[in-house]
This record gives sequence, structure tokens and C-alpha cells, in this order.
Amino acid sequence: MPAFRYAQFCPLARAAEVLGNRWSPLILRELMLGPKRFSDLKRRLPGLSTSVLAERLGRLEGLGLIAQQELPPPTAARVYELTSRGESARPVLLALARFGLQWLGPMGKGDHFEPEWMRLSLEALAAPGPTPARRFELHVEAGPSSVVLRFAGGPRGLHLLADDASVDVVVHAEPQLLLGLASGHVAPDAARARGARIEGDAAALADLPFQFRFDSPSRETRGANP
Repeated sequence: MPAFRYAQFCPLARAAEVLGNRWSPLILRELMLGPKRFSDLKRRLPGLSTSVLAERLGRLEGLGLIAQQELPPPTAARVYELTSRGESARPVLLALARFGLQWLGPMGKGDHFEPEWMRLSLEALAAPGPTPARRFELHVEAGPSSVVLRFAGGPRGLHLLADDASVDVVVHAEPQLLLGLASGHVAPDAARARGARIEGDAAALADLPFQFRFDSPSRETRGANP
């Protein structure tokens, strides 16, 4: 196991060293979305040099958070994936995402964005407890890339939907508009005026913000529909 630099017998000090290393939380974010090749990580993390990526992967592997796996033919590629210890960091990283939302602001001109990151954003922001029993399909559109998110609310809260399940409303929009709709800060008509395409039940769309907790943990959420 790699040596620790903080000479403090404290679990928070250990966590700060494991997750506070530059780029390490973002590498873990990528692997929370599934196994990745070295080249995948390099492409999705612009600004991270090859040597630093190799060093960070080696340290995370030494800490038991990730492991390498050989994919069988025809892929025949080596990928990095989370271990069970790495998966245990998921709630911590999701809590950091919720904490970081207050500084997100408008997307900068040079900001890199992967539509798949919205999967983790919605997971991080899911409201605790029951939510309105509505079913949604969100198409996150960012240039030539896109991803489809299908989920529903209900007595057990937000959960994923199968690809063949019916939905109440479908929304095609860029990420900031989707976050605006999901938070309730952007009205549907305003979203349409800015290029969003919305089809389906208007009442279901009105319940979208109640699927999430964008403000404080004390924000009240609406219970499941009868």
C-alpha cells in the first residue's frame, strides 16, 4: 500500500489523501460509469498528462480502489475498473458532487463535457424518499454526442427504467437546460424557446423537479402520486 504523507491518525486525514489528490476523484468518476481503457481516460480528462494519469492509476490501484482487467476477444483490450473498495467511494463522490453544485455556474466556453456525466449528476441529486410516480426520458445533447437517461419516481424514489418501458414525457435538450428543468429554475416554455424539444404529459413534466434535491437537504419533496 502506498505511504501516507499526513502524519495524523485520523480517518478524515486518510480520506483527504486518497480522494484529495489532484485528478484522482475525476478518474474515479469515470470508472463509476463503467470500465475504461487508458486512452478513454486520457480523452475524457483533457489537461491530464499521460505520465500523471499513469501515476494516479498506479496509486489508486495500490490503494485497492481500482484494478486492471483484460477484455476477451474481439475487444482484447486492457481496462481499468472499480473494485468493491472503489465502489465504496461512490456515496462520498456523489456527496461531493452535490456540494460542488453551488459553484457550477454557466458552462464556460472552454469547458469539456461528457453527456454521460449527467447519469452521475442525477444520481447525486436524486431526492430522498418517495417522489411523484412519473416516468421520464431525457436526451442529453452536447454537440455530436448524446446520451439517453430513462428513470421514474415512485414510492421507492428515483430509479432507472428499462429501455422498453413507456414514459410520460420525453425531453431533448442541452445539459444546462435539462438541469434548469430538473431544478425548476427554467420553465418548460422558456426551455422550448431556448431549443429544447418536449413531448408528452405537461403535468408529468411539472413533477420533474420533485424527483431531485437541488437546494438543501431540508428541502421538502412531494410524495408519490395516488
